[in-house]
Amino acid sequence: MKLFYPKEHYNSTYRGLLFPLLKAFIKNKAFTDAQRLELYGVSEKDYRFVEQLIRADVVVLPMAWNYYVATNQLDSAHALIKAAAREQKIVWSWNAGDFGVKIPSYKNVKVFRMGGYISRAQQGHEGMPVFISDRLSDYQLPNHFGLDYTEKPIVGFCGQANGSLIHAYWEQSKIIFKNLQSYVGMSKKESQAVLSSTRLRAQLLAKLAASNLITDRFILRQHYRAGVKTKAEKQQTTDEFYQNIAQSAYVLCVRGAGNFSVRFYETLMMGRIPVYVNTDGFLPLTNQIDWQKHVVWVDIKDIHRIDETVHAFHQRLDQNSFQNLLKSNRKLWEEKLTLQGFFESQKV
Repeated sequence: MKLFYPKEHYNSTYRGLLFPLLKAFIKNKAFTDAQRLELYGVSEKDYRFVEQLIRADVVVLPMAWNYYVATNQLDSAHALIKAAAREQKIVWSWNAGDFGVKIPSYKNVKVFRMGGYISRAQQGHEGMPVFISDRLSDYQLPNHFGLDYTEKPIVGFCGQANGSLIHAYWEQSKIIFKNLQSYVGMSKKESQAVLSSTRLRAQLLAKLAASNLITDRFILRQHYRAGVKTKAEKQQTTDEFYQNIAQSAYVLCVRGAGNFSVRFYETLMMGRIPVYVNTDGFLPLTNQIDWQKHVVWVDIKDIHRIDETVHAFHQRLDQNSFQNLLKSNRKLWEEKLTLQGFFESQKV
């Protein structure tokens, strides 16, 4: 695939907002292709960068929309998109972070994003995975995909959950304030659903823990990453997190501050089954992946019966189909949800 991007758009000060695929290629001269393969899973053989827009298969807007908005350079982004449109080229772009920024609508632009809301029907907006490291080898149990099928589904979760109404009101008040700023033009960020994600998590975990239809394996934290500070503490909590996934068949995956779940991709990476709570969020490659075959799908309106939904999904499986699903989910992550796999899938 031949790609073009204007080099003058790149700002190393804002490297965190560089288009994800370009992070593997905009490196210092000493960086080798072997290092690129090891760190990013892509090779210089996979993509050819051309110097002229007209020769490209795809044009890439190098920085996230957040950058162009924050630095008042939307005109530069618009000029590139307009030039691409004249040559009938598609532009890849990225709306980064928990909360996307408000951007114009273009017919020839794909806006990849993790957060956001499908029901807003924004032209060209598509789901993108959270690109994570492969941790399976670090936490692999003997015969990892040979996890036994049990009579009751084993549901895991390790993370922050706070059922406090006071905390929920505080979370929602902050969202309302930010939404007001967005509505009156004081903020360039998109408005968000008024929802306490930590309370939602706590309510769902309590519902599952009280059910006799599932076996719970929960480690609940009052703070993000358990509030740890030292390197040793961080390593311990990371180990506990991945061990919890490895020892569970299913993992509860609920949105965080942004309308997406990193845990969703971590669960698939570990070859386990997400219990995906659908809060109107984007998922990647919906034109290629039948997500409801890979996850326990729970619409927000049906969360009161989440335990029944998990149980019913599990009852449709047996030892053979259960293990096949674990393998299938790991393969899905490898082939479609890594940096290399996702952008390779865009060629279809």
